[in-house]
Amino acid sequence: VQLVESGGGLVQAGGSLRLTCEASGRTFSPYVMGWFRQAPGKEREFVARITWNDGSTYYAESVKGRFIISRDNAKNTVYLQMNSLKPEDTAVYYCAGAVRRVWPPTRATNYGYWGQGTQVTVSS
Repeated sequence: VQLVESGGGLVQAGGSLRLTCEASGRTFSPYVMGWFRQAPGKEREFVARITWNDGSTYYAESVKGRFIISRDNAKNTVYLQMNSLKPEDTAVYYCAGAVRRVWPPTRATNYGYWGQGTQVTVSS
């Protein structure tokens, strides 16, 4: 199973980007998919997660109201719509997946599948 992110780039503060994570390979039936990010010199931090069956979502406080996570089950794809971007959102964004229920969903080590990351840079 491979998770491949795309959609990162350079954007001005206040702008928007949409990240895409596509799962490929053998049949992948995730229980939950998440987005994490890691800024230089900082630990990887949770951004958002979505459960595959019912689409319930959960966000980090720092992105709540600005980011939206969604999924397309038929395409095995998860998205992260990022609006009102701030310079502090600058980081490498990673897609992650788990095939079982995880708790807490904010813990990176609970996810067994990871993408290679995509850079998001927000200029002030």
